[in-house]
Amino acid sequence: MDTFALIATIGVALGFTYTNGFHDSANAIATSVSTRALTPRAALAMAAVMNLAGAFLGSGVAKTVSKGLIETPHGDKGMWILFSALVGAIVWNLVTWYFGLPSSSSHALFGGMVGAALAGGIGVIWHGVLEKVVIPMFLSPIVGLIVGYLVMVAIMWMFRRSNPHKAKRGFRIAQTVSAAAMALGHGLQDAQKTMGIVVMALVIADVQSSSDPIPVWVKVACAVMLSLGTYAGGWRIMRTLGRKIIELDPPQGFAAETTGASIMYTASYLYQAPISTTHVITSAIMGVGATKRVNAVRWGVGRNIVLGWFITMPAAGLVAAVSFWIVNLAVG
Repeated sequence: MDTFALIATIGVALGFTYTNGFHDSANAIATSVSTRALTPRAALAMAAVMNLAGAFLGSGVAKTVSKGLIETPHGDKGMWILFSALVGAIVWNLVTWYFGLPSSSSHALFGGMVGAALAGGIGVIWHGVLEKVVIPMFLSPIVGLIVGYLVMVAIMWMFRRSNPHKAKRGFRIAQTVSAAAMALGHGLQDAQKTMGIVVMALVIADVQSSSDPIPVWVKVACAVMLSLGTYAGGWRIMRTLGRKIIELDPPQGFAAETTGASIMYTASYLYQAPISTTHVITSAIMGVGATKRVNAVRWGVGRNIVLGWFITMPAAGLVAAVSFWIVNLAVG
Protein backbone atom coordinates (compact mmCIF):
# COMPACT_ATOMS: atom_id res chain seq x y z
CA MET A 1 0.00 0.00 0.00
CA ASP A 2 1.27 3.42 -0.98
CA THR A 3 1.74 5.39 2.25
CA PHE A 4 1.34 8.64 0.33
CA ALA A 5 -2.15 7.56 -0.79
CA LEU A 6 -3.17 6.91 2.83
CA ILE A 7 -1.76 10.22 4.08
CA ALA A 8 -3.34 12.16 1.19
CA THR A 9 -6.75 10.57 1.79
CA ILE A 10 -6.71 11.24 5.54
CA GLY A 11 -5.56 14.81 4.87
CA VAL A 12 -8.40 15.42 2.42
CA ALA A 13 -10.85 13.78 4.88
CA LEU A 14 -9.82 16.28 7.56
CA GLY A 15 -10.11 19.07 4.99
CA PHE A 16 -13.66 17.93 4.26
CA THR A 17 -14.42 18.02 7.98
CA TYR A 18 -13.21 21.60 8.13
CA THR A 19 -15.49 22.63 5.23
CA ASN A 20 -18.30 20.72 6.91
CA GLY A 21 -17.74 22.82 10.03
CA PHE A 22 -17.93 26.26 8.42
CA HIS A 23 -20.61 25.13 5.94
CA ASP A 24 -22.90 23.79 8.68
CA SER A 25 -22.08 26.12 11.58
CA ALA A 26 -25.23 28.06 10.69
CA ASN A 27 -27.33 24.98 11.49
CA ALA A 28 -26.54 25.26 15.17
CA ILE A 29 -26.45 29.00 15.74
CA ALA A 30 -28.25 30.93 12.98
CA THR A 31 -31.51 31.16 14.90
CA SER A 32 -29.78 32.22 18.15
CA VAL A 33 -27.82 34.92 16.35
CA SER A 34 -30.84 36.17 14.38
CA THR A 35 -32.92 36.52 17.58
CA ARG A 36 -29.94 38.18 19.32
CA ALA A 37 -29.88 35.51 22.01
CA LEU A 38 -26.14 35.21 21.37
CA THR A 39 -23.55 37.40 19.69
CA PRO A 40 -22.06 35.82 16.55
CA ARG A 41 -18.62 35.17 18.02
CA ALA A 42 -19.98 33.85 21.32
CA ALA A 43 -22.33 31.58 19.38
CA LEU A 44 -19.51 30.26 17.18
CA ALA A 45 -17.25 29.62 20.18
CA MET A 46 -20.03 27.76 21.97
CA ALA A 47 -20.84 25.73 18.83
CA ALA A 48 -17.17 24.83 18.34
CA VAL A 49 -16.85 23.54 21.90
CA MET A 50 -20.11 21.56 21.72
CA ASN A 51 -19.14 20.11 18.31
CA LEU A 52 -15.93 18.90 19.91
CA ALA A 53 -17.81 17.27 22.78
CA GLY A 54 -20.46 15.73 20.54
CA ALA A 55 -17.88 13.90 18.47
CA PHE A 56 -17.09 11.63 21.43
CA LEU A 57 -20.68 10.65 22.30
CA GLY A 58 -21.10 7.68 19.96
CA SER A 59 -19.86 5.68 17.00
CA GLY A 60 -22.98 4.20 15.39
CA VAL A 61 -23.10 6.73 12.55
CA ALA A 62 -19.39 6.19 11.81
CA LYS A 63 -19.98 2.44 11.47
CA THR A 64 -22.84 3.04 9.05
CA VAL A 65 -20.64 5.25 6.86
CA SER A 66 -17.62 2.89 6.92
CA LYS A 67 -19.53 -0.36 6.36
CA GLY A 68 -23.07 0.25 5.17
CA LEU A 69 -22.93 2.35 1.98
CA ILE A 70 -20.24 0.98 -0.37
CA GLU A 71 -18.19 -2.19 -0.41
CA THR A 72 -14.80 -1.65 1.19
CA PRO A 73 -12.42 -1.09 -1.74
CA HIS A 74 -8.91 -2.56 -1.73
CA GLY A 75 -5.40 -1.49 -2.67
CA ASP A 76 -4.24 1.87 -3.99
CA LYS A 77 -7.24 2.03 -6.31
CA GLY A 78 -9.54 1.76 -3.30
CA MET A 79 -7.72 4.57 -1.56
CA TRP A 80 -8.08 6.84 -4.57
CA ILE A 81 -11.79 6.05 -4.65
CA LEU A 82 -12.09 7.43 -1.12
CA PHE A 83 -9.90 10.38 -2.05
CA SER A 84 -12.13 11.20 -5.04
CA ALA A 85 -15.31 10.85 -2.96
CA LEU A 86 -13.99 13.47 -0.55
CA VAL A 87 -12.96 15.80 -3.38
CA GLY A 88 -16.51 15.63 -4.76
CA ALA A 89 -17.97 16.49 -1.36
CA ILE A 90 -15.55 19.37 -0.76
CA VAL A 91 -16.21 20.93 -4.18
CA TRP A 92 -19.97 20.82 -3.64
CA ASN A 93 -19.61 22.27 -0.12
CA LEU A 94 -17.61 25.21 -1.47
CA VAL A 95 -20.05 25.85 -4.34
CA THR A 96 -23.13 25.87 -2.10
CA TRP A 97 -21.33 27.93 0.57
CA TYR A 98 -20.43 30.55 -2.03
CA PHE A 99 -24.09 30.91 -3.03
CA GLY A 100 -25.30 30.85 0.58
CA LEU A 101 -27.31 27.67 -0.01
CA PRO A 102 -27.76 25.47 3.11
CA SER A 103 -27.23 22.13 1.39
CA SER A 104 -26.21 18.97 3.19
CA SER A 105 -22.52 18.23 3.69
CA SER A 106 -23.57 14.72 4.67
CA HIS A 107 -25.32 14.03 1.40
CA ALA A 108 -22.45 15.61 -0.51
CA LEU A 109 -20.20 13.02 1.14
CA PHE A 110 -22.58 10.14 0.44
CA GLY A 111 -23.04 11.25 -3.16
CA GLY A 112 -19.28 11.46 -3.53
CA MET A 113 -18.87 7.94 -2.14
CA VAL A 114 -21.44 6.46 -4.53
CA GLY A 115 -20.11 8.38 -7.56
CA ALA A 116 -16.49 7.42 -6.92
CA ALA A 117 -17.44 3.79 -6.21
CA LEU A 118 -19.35 3.50 -9.49
CA ALA A 119 -16.52 5.13 -11.43
CA GLY A 120 -14.01 2.78 -9.81
CA GLY A 121 -16.06 -0.37 -10.32
CA ILE A 122 -16.72 -0.92 -6.62
CA GLY A 123 -20.05 -2.29 -5.43
CA VAL A 124 -22.58 0.07 -3.87
CA ILE A 125 -24.72 -1.34 -1.06
CA TRP A 126 -27.94 0.03 -2.49
CA HIS A 127 -30.22 -1.22 0.29
CA GLY A 128 -27.95 0.55 2.79
CA VAL A 129 -28.03 3.75 0.74
CA LEU A 130 -31.83 3.49 0.54
CA GLU A 131 -32.42 2.71 4.23
CA LYS A 132 -29.74 4.90 5.79
CA VAL A 133 -29.57 7.84 3.37
CA VAL A 134 -32.46 8.18 0.92
CA ILE A 135 -35.38 7.39 3.23
CA PRO A 136 -34.05 9.61 6.08
CA MET A 137 -33.38 12.33 3.47
CA PHE A 138 -37.11 12.45 2.74
CA LEU A 139 -38.43 11.66 6.20
CA SER A 140 -36.30 13.96 8.37
CA PRO A 141 -37.46 17.24 6.74
CA ILE A 142 -41.10 16.13 6.96
CA VAL A 143 -40.67 15.19 10.61
CA GLY A 144 -38.82 18.47 11.26
CA LEU A 145 -41.60 20.49 9.63
CA ILE A 146 -44.41 18.77 11.54
CA VAL A 147 -42.66 18.54 14.92
CA GLY A 148 -41.45 22.14 14.67
CA TYR A 149 -45.00 23.29 14.03
CA LEU A 150 -46.39 21.23 16.93
CA VAL A 151 -43.69 22.31 19.39
CA MET A 152 -44.34 25.97 18.56
CA VAL A 153 -48.12 25.50 18.94
CA ALA A 154 -47.51 23.92 22.36
CA ILE A 155 -45.29 26.82 23.43
CA MET A 156 -47.86 29.37 22.26
CA TRP A 157 -50.59 27.60 24.25
CA MET A 158 -48.47 27.19 27.41
CA PHE A 159 -47.43 30.85 27.45
CA ARG A 160 -50.67 32.34 26.11
CA ARG A 161 -51.25 34.33 29.31
CA SER A 162 -47.63 35.38 29.83
CA ASN A 163 -46.27 38.85 29.36
CA PRO A 164 -44.84 38.79 25.79
CA HIS A 165 -41.76 40.84 26.68
CA LYS A 166 -40.89 38.71 29.72
CA ALA A 167 -41.52 35.51 27.76
CA LYS A 168 -39.20 36.61 24.95
CA ARG A 169 -36.52 37.52 27.48
CA GLY A 170 -36.79 34.08 29.06
CA PHE A 171 -36.68 32.29 25.72
CA ARG A 172 -33.66 34.32 24.68
CA ILE A 173 -31.85 32.82 27.67
CA ALA A 174 -33.27 29.36 26.95
CA GLN A 175 -31.92 29.59 23.41
CA THR A 176 -28.37 29.36 24.71
CA VAL A 177 -29.28 25.85 25.91
CA SER A 178 -31.16 24.83 22.74
CA ALA A 179 -28.37 26.16 20.50
CA ALA A 180 -25.83 24.20 22.55
CA ALA A 181 -27.97 21.08 22.15
CA MET A 182 -28.05 21.63 18.37
CA ALA A 183 -24.27 22.03 18.24
CA LEU A 184 -23.77 18.90 20.35
CA GLY A 185 -26.02 16.96 17.97
CA HIS A 186 -24.12 18.34 14.99
CA GLY A 187 -20.86 17.07 16.46
CA LEU A 188 -22.46 13.72 17.23
CA GLN A 189 -23.63 13.35 13.62
CA ASP A 190 -21.11 15.06 11.37
CA ALA A 191 -17.78 14.32 13.05
CA GLN A 192 -18.63 10.62 12.96
CA LYS A 193 -19.19 10.68 9.21
CA THR A 194 -15.57 11.64 8.59
CA MET A 195 -14.43 9.16 11.23
CA GLY A 196 -16.11 6.46 9.16
CA ILE A 197 -14.16 7.52 6.06
CA VAL A 198 -10.83 7.59 7.92
CA VAL A 199 -11.51 4.16 9.41
CA MET A 200 -12.27 2.83 5.92
CA ALA A 201 -8.93 4.26 4.72
CA LEU A 202 -7.10 2.55 7.60
CA VAL A 203 -8.80 -0.76 6.80
CA ILE A 204 -7.81 -0.46 3.11
CA ALA A 205 -4.22 0.22 4.17
CA ASP A 206 -4.26 -2.84 6.50
CA VAL A 207 -3.48 -0.60 9.46
CA GLN A 208 -6.49 -2.01 11.31
CA SER A 209 -9.38 -4.39 10.74
CA SER A 210 -13.00 -3.37 10.22
CA SER A 211 -13.95 -4.85 13.61
CA ASP A 212 -11.49 -2.70 15.57
CA PRO A 213 -12.78 0.31 17.52
CA ILE A 214 -12.26 3.79 16.14
CA PRO A 215 -8.75 4.95 17.21
CA VAL A 216 -8.72 7.81 19.68
CA TRP A 217 -6.50 9.92 17.42
CA VAL A 218 -9.10 9.65 14.63
CA LYS A 219 -11.83 10.90 16.96
CA VAL A 220 -9.68 13.76 18.21
CA ALA A 221 -8.51 14.82 14.74
CA CYS A 222 -12.02 14.80 13.25
CA ALA A 223 -13.52 16.58 16.26
CA VAL A 224 -10.85 19.30 16.29
CA MET A 225 -11.12 19.97 12.54
CA LEU A 226 -14.90 20.16 12.72
CA SER A 227 -14.65 22.60 15.63
CA LEU A 228 -12.07 24.78 13.86
CA GLY A 229 -14.27 24.91 10.77
CA THR A 230 -17.30 25.77 12.89
CA TYR A 231 -15.46 28.63 14.58
CA ALA A 232 -14.48 29.99 11.16
CA GLY A 233 -18.19 30.57 10.59
CA GLY A 234 -20.36 30.24 7.52
CA TRP A 235 -21.80 33.74 7.36
CA ARG A 236 -23.34 33.40 3.90
CA ILE A 237 -25.45 30.43 4.90
CA MET A 238 -26.17 31.93 8.31
CA ARG A 239 -27.95 34.85 6.66
CA THR A 240 -30.13 32.45 4.67
CA LEU A 241 -31.19 30.37 7.68
CA GLY A 242 -31.44 33.27 10.12
CA ARG A 243 -33.22 35.88 7.99
CA LYS A 244 -34.20 34.87 4.48
CA ILE A 245 -36.62 32.03 5.30
CA ILE A 246 -38.45 33.93 8.06
CA GLU A 247 -37.66 36.48 10.77
CA LEU A 248 -37.67 34.47 14.00
CA ASP A 249 -38.30 35.65 17.55
CA PRO A 250 -36.74 33.90 20.61
CA PRO A 251 -39.64 31.47 21.28
CA GLN A 252 -39.60 30.40 17.63
CA GLY A 253 -35.83 30.03 17.64
CA PHE A 254 -36.01 27.89 20.78
CA ALA A 255 -38.70 25.69 19.24
CA ALA A 256 -36.74 25.18 16.01
CA GLU A 257 -33.48 24.34 17.78
CA THR A 258 -35.16 21.98 20.28
CA THR A 259 -36.89 20.19 17.41
CA GLY A 260 -33.69 19.83 15.41
CA ALA A 261 -31.63 18.59 18.35
CA SER A 262 -34.25 16.02 19.36
CA ILE A 263 -34.44 14.54 15.86
CA MET A 264 -30.65 14.31 15.57
CA TYR A 265 -30.25 12.47 18.89
CA THR A 266 -33.07 10.07 17.97
CA ALA A 267 -31.54 9.30 14.58
CA SER A 268 -28.04 8.85 16.04
CA TYR A 269 -28.85 6.57 18.97
CA LEU A 270 -31.97 4.66 17.90
CA TYR A 271 -31.34 4.19 14.17
CA GLN A 272 -27.63 5.00 13.70
CA ALA A 273 -28.78 6.90 10.64
CA PRO A 274 -26.53 9.67 9.27
CA ILE A 275 -29.17 12.36 8.75
CA SER A 276 -28.58 15.89 7.55
CA THR A 277 -28.52 18.57 10.24
CA THR A 278 -29.19 21.08 7.44
CA HIS A 279 -32.41 19.35 6.37
CA VAL A 280 -33.65 19.03 9.94
CA ILE A 281 -33.08 22.61 11.12
CA THR A 282 -34.26 24.21 7.88
CA SER A 283 -37.54 22.27 7.89
CA ALA A 284 -37.98 22.94 11.62
CA ILE A 285 -37.61 26.69 10.98
CA MET A 286 -40.26 26.47 8.24
CA GLY A 287 -42.63 24.52 10.51
CA VAL A 288 -42.18 26.95 13.39
CA GLY A 289 -42.62 29.95 11.11
CA ALA A 290 -45.86 28.56 9.68
CA THR A 291 -47.53 28.95 13.09
CA LYS A 292 -47.39 32.71 12.66
CA ARG A 293 -49.18 32.44 9.33
CA VAL A 294 -48.47 30.22 6.37
CA ASN A 295 -47.44 33.05 4.05
CA ALA A 296 -45.02 34.42 6.68
CA VAL A 297 -42.54 31.79 5.48
CA ARG A 298 -40.73 32.74 2.30
CA TRP A 299 -41.58 29.50 0.57
CA GLY A 300 -39.76 30.59 -2.59
CA VAL A 301 -36.49 30.59 -0.65
CA GLY A 302 -37.46 27.25 0.85
CA ARG A 303 -38.17 25.83 -2.60
CA ASN A 304 -34.71 26.80 -3.82
CA ILE A 305 -33.15 25.17 -0.76
CA VAL A 306 -35.10 21.94 -1.29
CA LEU A 307 -34.09 21.85 -4.97
CA GLY A 308 -30.49 22.14 -3.79
CA TRP A 309 -31.05 19.12 -1.54
CA PHE A 310 -32.21 17.00 -4.48
CA ILE A 311 -29.22 17.80 -6.67
CA THR A 312 -26.58 17.53 -3.93
CA MET A 313 -25.96 13.78 -4.15
CA PRO A 314 -25.90 13.55 -7.96
CA ALA A 315 -23.75 16.68 -8.29
CA ALA A 316 -21.20 15.57 -5.68
CA GLY A 317 -21.24 12.08 -7.21
CA LEU A 318 -20.49 13.46 -10.67
CA VAL A 319 -17.57 15.56 -9.38
CA ALA A 320 -16.25 12.53 -7.48
CA ALA A 321 -16.47 10.33 -10.57
CA VAL A 322 -14.59 12.89 -12.69
CA SER A 323 -12.00 13.24 -9.90
CA PHE A 324 -11.45 9.49 -9.85
CA TRP A 325 -10.95 9.32 -13.61
CA ILE A 326 -8.41 12.16 -13.40
CA VAL A 327 -6.55 10.56 -10.47
CA ASN A 328 -6.64 7.18 -12.17
CA LEU A 329 -5.03 8.65 -15.28
CA ALA A 330 -2.45 10.54 -13.20
CA VAL A 331 -1.31 7.57 -11.10
CA GLY A 332 -1.76 4.94 -13.80
